[in-house]
Amino acid sequence: MVTVFTALRKTAAFASLRQFALAMTALGLAAACEPIATTTGPAGPRVSADQPVQVALLVPGGSGQQGDAALAASLENAARMAVADLGTNRIDLRVYSTGGDPQRAASQAVTAVNEGAQIILGPVFAESARAAGNAVAGTGVSVLSFSNNTRVAGGNVFVLGPTFDTAARRLAAYAVSRDKRRFLTVAERNLSGEVGRAAIDGAVARAGGQMAGVETFDFSQQGVVDAVPRIAETARSGGADALFFTSNTAGALPLLVQLLPENRAGPDRFQYIGLARWDIPAAILDLPGVQGAWFAMPDPALTRQFNRRYADAHGSDPHPIAGLAYDGIAAIGALLRSGRPDALSRAALTQSQGFAGVSGAFRLLPDGTNERGLAVAEIRDREVIVIDPAPRSFAGPGF
Repeated sequence: MVTVFTALRKTAAFASLRQFALAMTALGLAAACEPIATTTGPAGPRVSADQPVQVALLVPGGSGQQGDAALAASLENAARMAVADLGTNRIDLRVYSTGGDPQRAASQAVTAVNEGAQIILGPVFAESARAAGNAVAGTGVSVLSFSNNTRVAGGNVFVLGPTFDTAARRLAAYAVSRDKRRFLTVAERNLSGEVGRAAIDGAVARAGGQMAGVETFDFSQQGVVDAVPRIAETARSGGADALFFTSNTAGALPLLVQLLPENRAGPDRFQYIGLARWDIPAAILDLPGVQGAWFAMPDPALTRQFNRRYADAHGSDPHPIAGLAYDGIAAIGALLRSGRPDALSRAALTQSQGFAGVSGAFRLLPDGTNERGLAVAEIRDREVIVIDPAPRSFAGPGF
């Protein structure tokens, strides 16, 4: 559960991000026809060039929660857009509702495989992804979950959601290239902060930078207030060039960027870097403390294009993670075009060249995590300015 800090400015706008933050952390009905016979095993199912491939889409519908129903619909709409864009009848998409419950996700995954599913797309939440993967682990069927929680990745489970590791590597490399070499990590004492801190440590070492220290705080308003003087002192005494924050705009970030400048540790003295997106909701851009800050984001031009196409087709904006469903189908379609019977094997899924998604290039890694092409953006005069474009392939800079 995300704690919403009481607030400072534009509290209602910050609270509106709660559902998005929950979805990004963590994290049905089968068509009435005969299942396609498929051979599965540790190497994955074999596919036939002259038969459709059955793809199971696990969505959180059926929980009774309006937010889950809207998310389920958005994911299904995006997946069907991708199927239509492929211009082929090779994909037989079937939707299964998990209710956002791990046990039901496991049961639906088993049902889907028994009905002929050769690959599973979804579910959303981390524990549901883990449960679904475990339930079908012996079949050789891979689970491309929408979670961004790397702790559930591995074995037959992949995470499609943007990860802290990818963002940290992109930002650390860019910062070092701009002569920002000493980093102070500022992290909340919870799972998100712990994972983010580890990602920053690894990214800074990989980029050739140095850690000027780590400061943590209790994940509460009072915890931030108590920690700010200590954070500011460590930044000054440790010779930091940059403060690298794990917090997001739905949590501690608004309070941190208000109080740190008041303690002589503002963005005029240190480069602020955000591991999370700092542009959602747009109201955050009005805060003086975020001006000049850097964060990573998917290719904004591609994202706008997808959002516009989705809105034109469905009359509303897509959920922020709907593009992951499109990406999953696009990757499956690209693999099927090879015509290989092992097109859905782990080796094929983790091909080094990756895939083209609606928000940029991405690839699945052998450990079940992913890497995405991200742009580096700066908040400047209350606007988001891309200062280093997202690479369009894995041969270019930024990876």
